[in-house]
Amino acid sequence: MTSTQQDPQLDGGDQQLRDGDRQGPAEGRINDRSRFGFEIEARLATGGRAGTIRTPHGDIRTPAFVPVGTKATVKAVRPDDVAALGAQAVLANAYHLYLQPGADIIDEAGGLGAFMGWSGPTFTDSGGFQVMSLGSGFKKVIPMAATGEQNDDAIAVGKERMSNVDEDGVTFKSHLDGTMHRFTAEVSMQVQHQLGADIIFAFDELTTLMNTRGYQEESLERTRRWALRCAAEHQRLTEERSHRPYQALFGVLQGAQYEDLRRKAARDLGAMDFDGFGIGGALEKENLGTIIGWVADELPELKPRHLLGISEPDDLFTAIAAGADTFDCVSPSRVARNAAVYTRDGRFNISGARYRRDFGPIDPECGCHTCQNFSRAYLRHLFKAKEMLFSTLCTIHNEYFIVNLVAEIRQSILDGRFRELEAEVLGRYYA
Repeated sequence: MTSTQQDPQLDGGDQQLRDGDRQGPAEGRINDRSRFGFEIEARLATGGRAGTIRTPHGDIRTPAFVPVGTKATVKAVRPDDVAALGAQAVLANAYHLYLQPGADIIDEAGGLGAFMGWSGPTFTDSGGFQVMSLGSGFKKVIPMAATGEQNDDAIAVGKERMSNVDEDGVTFKSHLDGTMHRFTAEVSMQVQHQLGADIIFAFDELTTLMNTRGYQEESLERTRRWALRCAAEHQRLTEERSHRPYQALFGVLQGAQYEDLRRKAARDLGAMDFDGFGIGGALEKENLGTIIGWVADELPELKPRHLLGISEPDDLFTAIAAGADTFDCVSPSRVARNAAVYTRDGRFNISGARYRRDFGPIDPECGCHTCQNFSRAYLRHLFKAKEMLFSTLCTIHNEYFIVNLVAEIRQSILDGRFRELEAEVLGRYYA
């Protein structure tokens, strides 16, 4: 369906949103939509690109890795340290901040950046991932194996199911205190507008690779309808909250590993007036580049694409080559707290006995504060002594490693040597 054809499921207002007629606020107002934009500076033959995202709180040079500050903090690290290691933006979680301390408190503080002492661009996800994953009893891990397909209710057999999806939204139980809550497309937009991030995401339903094809189809259509409602509520709130800077709304693409569903999601949401797009949902590692390629074929070229939840070096090269622009993942900070650290020659666990008298840095080629000032022996001591400083120093290192690897990839695109860098980095890291 082209953008000029009428969708019988939409009323007149929704049709206008699909046709791309959503208007920004009047020029010169603080929430003028023109303060957000995206320019492409260089391209790869494979579809990758280097560019710049403009936001009210600064530019993001892409490709870029965005550290995750789930609860308005990158765990164990001060905001000025996050800036010093090279991060251009941070991403926080709407679900967690809605539950604690409450989006209204963050709004009263002046928004996420002001609340957490971060002056650069910010992202918030819609809360959909946490509502589904925590609510289904999976906690931080969702089954992503493509075997043993089941319907949605059967996946969580033997676990307490704390969320239930219906056409209007999701009812879920707080993992903090057991109280009941409800997220709809409108509620997610209201929460994220109060949080005040520069880039926010439409509310979507997360599925896993264990869901049946039939359920994937139902869920994709539900996510499409929620996307329309998110766009309408976003427009209403933007006009109502003219005292706050403009927030860019990204639609989220689902469809698991089905080419027709992924392409349909990209066409459907690409025809709506989103500022950019998030690529989410279940996929197997070996299909990452293929799936990004499918959606990149269908999406508007001059809008940014954010890939949710990856950070491994091979995945980053694959995703960037296929056309993804920004990325987020909790893994660098999470594994750091468990003693796993990155180096150019691979990842290792610094708690090992071999490092007891190793007075060299984690990575002699690394320029981070940790590697410039502390030894492996000292870090191992901190870990064994259960000192909080361990998490701080190793998180600084891991975030620095991934943030600056992606910055290096960006420069290689500008310099025309992307494939050479890929061969060099991955050849060493996975040797």
